[in-house]
Amino acid sequence: MVVWIVGGVVAAALLYLAWTYNRLVELNKRADGAWSDVDVQLKRRWDLVPALVETVKGYARHESGTLEGVVDARSKAEQSDSPARRGDAERGLSTAVGRLFALAEAYPELKAGVNYQDLHRSLVEIENNVQYARRYYNAVVRDLNTLVESFPSSLIASASGFGLRAYFQIDEAERATPRVGFETKAAEGGAAPESESESESESSGRSPERRG
Repeated sequence: MVVWIVGGVVAAALLYLAWTYNRLVELNKRADGAWSDVDVQLKRRWDLVPALVETVKGYARHESGTLEGVVDARSKAEQSDSPARRGDAERGLSTAVGRLFALAEAYPELKAGVNYQDLHRSLVEIENNVQYARRYYNAVVRDLNTLVESFPSSLIASASGFGLRAYFQIDEAERATPRVGFETKAAEGGAAPESESESESESSGRSPERRG
């Protein structure tokens, strides 16, 4: 009887060891894949920033400080080499791009340009995609870190070389790209511009994330 009990305990321990190890491997691979998705979206934004700067420069060349700030922020984002550093750099880039959109408000011809509108829409879409991808990545990292820190799975994680992974943190209020409105006139007479209160109510009613 004692032999059966001992055998059962050993079998259960081995099953738990195998399950925990496989779970750690699974979560680690999922975290890699999720970070890759985030990285793809961020690089898409990096690719659009130079085009946005050149478009705005055609109308506001004298605003060199703002334009150079966006270029510098993009360079820092490209050089960041970890989720933690990338979060800080991307927050700076989002703030710089936000200033550029705010600057464009003073140039109606720029806002009305097809190229500017296309870039704006693309950047807003990418920001939403980054949001969704970030949420998924952080959720996977949370599950992985919980397993790494919990006992007795922490013993298996330590022996197998699994450690804590950094979250990708970006403050939502600072990260969101300003949604600049593009008012168009009706064929006859022209439609009245939207009031600030209506715009605020629509913004507050809009749900955020893509993607924490």
